Amino acid sequence: MTPRCRGGKVWIIRASTSIVLWTCMVQLVALGHVWGPRVLKSLPACFTAANSGSRSPPPLAGGGGLDLATSKNKAKLVVLPPRRVYKSNGYLMVSCNGGLNQMRAAICDMVTIARFLNVTLVVPELDKASFWADLSEFEDIFDVDHFITSLRGEVRIVKKLPLKLKAKAEDGAVFNMPPVSWSNMSYYLHQILPLIRKHKVLHLNKTDARLANNGLPLELQKLRCHVNYNSLLFTSKIDALGQKILKILQQNGPFVALHLRYEMDMLAFSGCTLGCTDEEAEELTRLRHAYPWWKEKVIISEMKRRDGLCPLTPEETALVLKAFDFDRNIQIYIAAGEIYGGERRMAALYSAYPNIVRKETLLSPMDLKPFQNHSSQMAALDYIVSLASDVFIPTYDGNMAKVMEGHRR
Repeated sequence: MTPRCRGGKVWIIRASTSIVLWTCMVQLVALGHVWGPRVLKSLPACFTAANSGSRSPPPLAGGGGLDLATSKNKAKLVVLPPRRVYKSNGYLMVSCNGGLNQMRAAICDMVTIARFLNVTLVVPELDKASFWADLSEFEDIFDVDHFITSLRGEVRIVKKLPLKLKAKAEDGAVFNMPPVSWSNMSYYLHQILPLIRKHKVLHLNKTDARLANNGLPLELQKLRCHVNYNSLLFTSKIDALGQKILKILQQNGPFVALHLRYEMDMLAFSGCTLGCTDEEAEELTRLRHAYPWWKEKVIISEMKRRDGLCPLTPEETALVLKAFDFDRNIQIYIAAGEIYGGERRMAALYSAYPNIVRKETLLSPMDLKPFQNHSSQMAALDYIVSLASDVFIPTYDGNMAKVMEGHRR
């Protein structure tokens, strides 16, 4: 056999081998998409997210990505949406106002607006100046990395402005404004977008009820829901303590989560003073006048009640529970802050239903110490418990009631 023939045969063998190996590689990759999650579950713990030191590990670079998350110490493969590629029209900064659930609803609106306007959203700033005086940052309550990655298929979200724009913001040179309440997308397209393009960055300093509930495209309504129920996860610290409360409650059987909205801020805001002493009514009036963002100052309590705009009192709540024929010994978890009027106002409810508990009675002071003076973080614990409760009963049709109704469906 001549050297040329021998060389030709070697070349053919090499080429055939390469083709076979390439075919096997393609098949293995295809099978990997099917077997991947199962194989990952059998990997040693050092390769799983449980050992990564982070609840939400960063995604892989590129378009689509994979994320390892843990659930009851089992690794599961989370497929991240591919990044949406678009030319950003500028940066949108937002400062949320109100309590936890009012801010939660506002965040959903702001993400939806940012998506519609093709802008880059800066992680929202939470309210630190209102009645609750909670200094918590976004990342103290919500899993900020999950928030960003879970929405990367919709809108670009950054933790901070670029350095040049950040310096501008710190100098107070960013254009600030409150958007008009209950506005539709036409307002944001024709009034807000030109300002973003002009100034490069726009700061919306009010976010409560700034987007209409109805008349929006279905895809934008879906995005609102996606943000609320999938992207706004609480931090691992909050979730762990919430699960601890749940475990204690569930060990003792079914329970009712009662959102007894009878706290001082609610009564001052609404002007509902039935059952309050004259001194308490005066205190609530002074408080209402002390906060400029509570616009209604002169309120006649009896008229509010007649129009059905007052929360149920603790005494009325006891009557409602009896009317629904709840067992006297049912566990009732009070998902609320400090009840105004204290033991005096709670006496009738305790008498009718003695098995009433709160997070403060189920947990030790050491458990709750990191959450003290952080009303939004405490409200997050109530949210977790309410979501998993056998029955959820709100005594006022506010933000918590509406968000919980949607989340429990």
